Amino acid sequence: MRSFDLTPLYRATVGFDQIADLMDRALASDVGQNSYPPYNIEKTDDDAWRISIAVAGFADDDLAIEVKDRSLHVTARKADDDADRKYLHRGIATRAFERRFHLADHVRVTEASHENGMLHIDLVREVPEALKPRRIEISAAGKTDANLVEAKSVN
Repeated sequence: MRSFDLTPLYRATVGFDQIADLMDRALASDVGQNSYPPYNIEKTDDDAWRISIAVAGFADDDLAIEVKDRSLHVTARKADDDADRKYLHRGIATRAFERRFHLADHVRVTEASHENGMLHIDLVREVPEALKPRRIEISAAGKTDANLVEAKSVN
């Protein structure tokens, strides 16, 4: 496997740290990473998404969802209450897992639901008013404010 050194990128750019960090994470992630449990990410609106994770065999109390440092952590721990059972075939995996999803700026979790063996997590991007584009009015060059003229003549 090739490895890329992105150190020169950090030295030559200002304000693009997040992009370089994202590239570092993408290049450093192991290709043979565990794929359990399976999940889908669907776009439900222009600024809304839904993550659906197959969690068959887990109860609501076994699952935990946490957002920290712009990262969504989904964990599951199943209590070992099947010790007295003897399985001929055990195809439903209920092993513990942790799944992480990195969230973009201003993306927050709005709702989580667990139904029919699926954990659904709804996300939405809410850009603050200060960061939204706004139109700036252009004043005519010949117009001056009367109060401004009076203030200049007094001083």
